Amino acid sequence: MSWRAKSSRADRISHVSLVPRQVSALAQRPAEQVTEAWLANRRLSEHTRAAYRRDVTGWLSWCAERDLDPLAATFLDVNAYARRLESAALAPTTVARKLSGLSSWYEFLLKLRAVDTNPVAGADRPPVARDHSATVGLTPGEVDALIAAADGPRNRAMILLLADLGLRVGELVGLDVTDMGWERGHRCVRFVGKGGKPRRRVLTPAAAEAVDAYLGERTEGPLFTTSTGGRVDRHAVFRLVRRLAQAAGIEAAGRLSPHSLRHAFATAARSEGVALEDVQDAMGHADPRTTRRYDRDRHNLDRDPAYTIAAARAERAAGRGAG
Repeated sequence: MSWRAKSSRADRISHVSLVPRQVSALAQRPAEQVTEAWLANRRLSEHTRAAYRRDVTGWLSWCAERDLDPLAATFLDVNAYARRLESAALAPTTVARKLSGLSSWYEFLLKLRAVDTNPVAGADRPPVARDHSATVGLTPGEVDALIAAADGPRNRAMILLLADLGLRVGELVGLDVTDMGWERGHRCVRFVGKGGKPRRRVLTPAAAEAVDAYLGERTEGPLFTTSTGGRVDRHAVFRLVRRLAQAAGIEAAGRLSPHSLRHAFATAARSEGVALEDVQDAMGHADPRTTRRYDRDRHNLDRDPAYTIAAARAERAAGRGAG
């Protein structure tokens, strides 16, 4: 989609006297090319790039339906778009994320002097409960049932990597065979996480065994492939999780996603006493508050520190009595 024919602002920015030549040329390009330049200007994983690309495309499509020039949009237009997203039953966190990506896109256009203001900056963004995630989680027993229902070496390997490592679905489908290896006696996997950060995780014995059984003698290409040899996409993993959950008799099967396994990973790790900072590092979170949102069991009274303090006091008293 190109906005050049509609926008007087786009016409004005064509004058080299207003902006540097290279910036002016970029700002006059079709929206898709400007979006690609914006994405190339940021350190992002391919999964995140694809998500941002979809977010901008959705906005541009909405504008096209109303014959609205995106370069002339106001915060009122963004508000109307946000209400449209909410009416489609999208979670507040999803709507907020889409608007955040769109705001970053407009900030890039501001730098190009293609717009005078960022219309998203003054928009009414949906309130988001930061201490709780809307993703449907799984109990440890349900995770076990999901793994048991996995049919075939490939599906078992994918489910185990999601369950045992808490990978994001984009990280999972982006893996190549060469990402598997060894380090200091640990079987591990390397990948690019959210924000374009290189990461590494150990494989559990079960996950390593499942991956080896699936790979056989294959030494290159995507780790998880389709029947035609192409890379498995994230939509196929969504369908797989729901199909296996239904086969396992999990009540919320129709509302599950690969992210449900990521939530289950965080909750199980914290329930087993793994330190918050270690879970944070494993999940690739920059902020520990994000990790806490994934921990569904954090309000369990069994974990109240009062018990630990009382036990330590009792132990000290017993030591004094013995003395």
